[in-house]
Amino acid sequence: MITYEYPLNERIRTLLRLEDLYDRVRFFLGKQNAHGHHAGLTGIFEIVEVASRADLKSDLLQELDRQRTFLEALRTNPAISEEKLNGVLREIESAFATLHATSGKTGQSLRENEWLMSIKQRVAIPGGTSEFDLPSYHHWLHHAPERRRADLETWLQPLLPIHAALSIVLRVLRESGRTVSLIAYQGVYQQTPAEKPAQMLRLSLADELACVPEISANKYALNVRFLLPEGVQKSKVYEHDVPFELAFCNL
Repeated sequence: MITYEYPLNERIRTLLRLEDLYDRVRFFLGKQNAHGHHAGLTGIFEIVEVASRADLKSDLLQELDRQRTFLEALRTNPAISEEKLNGVLREIESAFATLHATSGKTGQSLRENEWLMSIKQRVAIPGGTSEFDLPSYHHWLHHAPERRRADLETWLQPLLPIHAALSIVLRVLRESGRTVSLIAYQGVYQQTPAEKPAQMLRLSLADELACVPEISANKYALNVRFLLPEGVQKSKVYEHDVPFELAFCNL
């Protein structure tokens, strides 16, 4: 199965973009070669840009606090495992405390590093980090992999509280959805959403199906068209019935 997640507001869209960036950075930090570490540093720069949104930190703190209050109210429920509940609460409290303790704008310490910012400016230019443009960066890329990785871990460290918080929020969001099996007849599906608007849709379909979903949703209607994935100039609907699974997710 391939799962496609479709955010229905800007806040969830930002969290999903950040999650993808953190995963990408972690992947490239595990590499040994200079090209991998260059890609990792580029990812860190992208995280700084996306995470610097003014209300992101306060949004995450507010949501963690809301989830903590909700879970505390479940202590009297005999159907809930107290051990598991305590584990989740400890995770939320740790993420909340760490994020709350961070001061200033996200990634401010990186923004104050003139050498890193000079690289960041050149990264935006195609081929702009060539050795004749940034000889000092070329020198850094020739350090031992362990030294480069240590530097990257140091630069990533101030951004980790955001990652810990958004990981919890997205996990709760994903687990909130109830999955239903549906069929898009001749590649098209339409539905009137439930009374409570969703924050994210999760659509899953078999990976052997030669189509991809195009989702359009608002508070009045949900429209899904399954299109041929090939690089044709104009989008073409997959004109066969498509069985798929759909979940509406809410915090």
